[in-house]
Amino acid sequence: MAISAGAITIARHGEPALSRDVRLNAAAYETFWAQYEIGGLKPDQSAPDDLMETAARADVVFVSTRRRAIESARILVGDRKIVEDARLIEAPLPAPPFPAVLKMSPRLWGFFARFWWWWFNHHKGQETKKQASARAKAVAADLSAAAEGGKTVLVIAHGFFNAMLGVELRRLGWRKTWGRGWKYWSTRRYERR
Repeated sequence: MAISAGAITIARHGEPALSRDVRLNAAAYETFWAQYEIGGLKPDQSAPDDLMETAARADVVFVSTRRRAIESARILVGDRKIVEDARLIEAPLPAPPFPAVLKMSPRLWGFFARFWWWWFNHHKGQETKKQASARAKAVAADLSAAAEGGKTVLVIAHGFFNAMLGVELRRLGWRKTWGRGWKYWSTRRYERR
């Protein structure tokens, strides 16, 4: 008798402690992003009930090695075993070559940085779109293999890379059966149909 495939739920981490209520030029944004990458979560937050229920049922929990993802995992699964995977980190966001006099919020910088990275291959020596896509493809294959044995898999990672994973999972025959937003703690569930 064949074992049916499990499910894969991909969740974004909780809200980081670093405030986005600032206006920055390109150089200051790069400093901000470096701090964001090593920072943890804003204190005293909780995950949505549906995500807590998913975490309670998960057979295996894969987590990005970034502090904000690990702290999110601990909110979700407490002291249960997690599998940290550096391949789940966010795709880079190098600031585009805008004039130093231009100041924007980190949210706008993130939008333009992602646009320049995606469409113009602007990576400043960091991971390229092609490299990140290959990383997403490899991770999706491993997640698919983990769930094929009937296991329920939970992934706690980052917004844009989660979207890249979703594309690769769909290419492998997984379908998104549920999704909730793109903000912190957002989730997407994939199943074989």
